[in-house]
Amino acid sequence: MWGAKDNPKKMFHDYYQSGAEGEHTLNTTRDAFNSIKLKARALGDADAFKGTETTFLGHKIASPICLAPTAFHMLVNPEGECATARAAAGTKTLQCLSTWSNCSLEEVAEAAPDNLRILQCYFSRSDEVNKDIFERAEKAGYKALAVTVDTQILGNREADAENKFSLPKGIKMGTIAKYTSTHVTGVEGSGLDEYVRKYKHNGFTWKDILKIRQFTSLPIILKGIQCKEDAAKAVEYGADAIWVSNHGARQLDTTPASIEVLEECVQGVDGKIEVYFDGGVRRGTDVLKALALGASAVFIGRPQLWGLAIDGQKGVEDVLKILNSELQRSMILTDCQEVKDITKERVIHSAYCSPKYLTAKI
Repeated sequence: MWGAKDNPKKMFHDYYQSGAEGEHTLNTTRDAFNSIKLKARALGDADAFKGTETTFLGHKIASPICLAPTAFHMLVNPEGECATARAAAGTKTLQCLSTWSNCSLEEVAEAAPDNLRILQCYFSRSDEVNKDIFERAEKAGYKALAVTVDTQILGNREADAENKFSLPKGIKMGTIAKYTSTHVTGVEGSGLDEYVRKYKHNGFTWKDILKIRQFTSLPIILKGIQCKEDAAKAVEYGADAIWVSNHGARQLDTTPASIEVLEECVQGVDGKIEVYFDGGVRRGTDVLKALALGASAVFIGRPQLWGLAIDGQKGVEDVLKILNSELQRSMILTDCQEVKDITKERVIHSAYCSPKYLTAKI
């Protein structure tokens, strides 16, 4: 087998595809989705279907399927996140840009000036850097900040350590290039792991959420919530929305799949704020299940990268179109004429079908 030293493309593929440690969570995510069944409904009026239009923090989007923040798009396409932004604009959906994007947040905004976009943020050790990034985002037309809260330290990504993950010469972290060196080079292990230890604020806690309010007027989304306790705490600390995510199963292995904790997180916010979701979405039926369990928007990560790698902007657009077509078909066959009709009654958990449940006295 080719090693990363001989084949850099293997290193980049492993970076995107791999999970933490033994990859138990990564490998069981599909089973988690498949354990949730859809309730087919007879004689739904297909001619009455109204479409997939919905809102995100009050902003209209054509579909609840959105683009999650994924780093380093130039590893698979020379136009990087600018191509992804144009794909989001072409399908009239939302793009969440990673702070670790190769194209700067301003370049991405210029590439698709009329598209709805938000910025994912890691908290720097420097308040001045944080404040400046938030101000740049607001000036460039980003509509919210998605603050990642599940990365106190980087997960044990063994593939990246073994490959000594590095960015190629000439590729930088565009958004944060003005503040510090963005040359990520693996020597003893993953260069990204070393970068996080050196520059990211790893002492970031709940009290710092309050500090963000001092730096920006943009809505704050907490990304990486995985239990009802933290969902309730997010409401307590004034978050405008939460994002249920296990970071692509790249942080703590043997945690549940995101879809397995979505419903309890929705219960944790008690209808007070919106809930978003990512984690293992590969089909339109997955999207419908997440919406039925309480998500307002569903984000895709790896699929957009595979589309970008294959055919740039068009590849990402094709991925979104396929998923949206599948979602529409699934909605019609479960008798949902529009997104607001997608309720919990449209899904059946496998646990509800067990003999013990069916024979229990109610």
